Amino acid sequence: MSALVEAEGLSVGFGTRRGLWGRSKTLWAVRNVTLPLEEGKTVGIVGESGCGKSTLGRALLGLVKPSAGTVRFDGRALEALAPETLRRLRRQMQLVFQDPYAALNPRLTIGEAVREPLDIHRADLGLSAREELVKSLLERVGLGASHAARLPSGLSGGQRQRVVIARALATEPRFIVADEPVSALDVSIQAQILNLLDDLRRERKLTLAFISHDLRVVRHVSDEVVVMYLGRVVERAAVDAVFAGPAHPYTRALRSAVPDVRGGTTERVVLEGELPSPLAPPKGCAFFARCPLAKTLSAEQRGRCSGEEPELREAPHGGVVACHFSS
Repeated sequence: MSALVEAEGLSVGFGTRRGLWGRSKTLWAVRNVTLPLEEGKTVGIVGESGCGKSTLGRALLGLVKPSAGTVRFDGRALEALAPETLRRLRRQMQLVFQDPYAALNPRLTIGEAVREPLDIHRADLGLSAREELVKSLLERVGLGASHAARLPSGLSGGQRQRVVIARALATEPRFIVADEPVSALDVSIQAQILNLLDDLRRERKLTLAFISHDLRVVRHVSDEVVVMYLGRVVERAAVDAVFAGPAHPYTRALRSAVPDVRGGTTERVVLEGELPSPLAPPKGCAFFARCPLAKTLSAEQRGRCSGEEPELREAPHGGVVACHFSS
């Protein structure tokens, strides 16, 4: 299948300044990411807080301007589009936020909130047609039409997230970025929202980028997993391959934190230290200082890790990995 959305050599940096007369520096949130998202598939993007996954998601939607590289939607480079063309294209790309309450205007009823994107992008439809569409969307995400008259404050967290999903579906998008959509919900509700997203993806042939810090959650909905560390992709592979035999030491640490419900055992890998600062990324492999594998390497090999940044290469599981010595 062809890629509906594709990032090529994508980097996103933000200028920072320390103090009134401080020297400006660039914080590189995303660094040289090349990532195709096949139409109708779900790609899980996973990593620790601060790894750049949310910035990547917004860049894929054209909400963040790349500092380098390009993002293409259906073969069209977003940064090359005229503002009016990009505005019309936005109905095909939607974002589901982490905090459903913050994503909804507390003064609008649920019906008004879901109808708002239709008022903007489907003004050709009459008001009664738009309101009927709102009712059908609410019913599709598991809420009754009676919820249309209620305010967000009168709903539970899970119900509000269903409203946000209904709102995202209103313009019949082809691509959705779901940014930590269940992390703010109780565990008992998470599975319901995950199942809903997966059902909608299959039903509507959506392309979905699912962002999470939890590899367990990503496993539930994804066809492919992308692991990020300090703004870079360090591993990408089919979801089953990542769980059967992760290639990168960082992915192995994330995988070891996920209980094996089939009764198998996985040795827990506890990482030491903190994620390096994106304002001053280390030379060579960004993961080197925390890498369990590095402790088993020779001095010459360690010198390569600390001095040479690894490029993505083919991994044994058929995906790609950015590590000099993984096997």
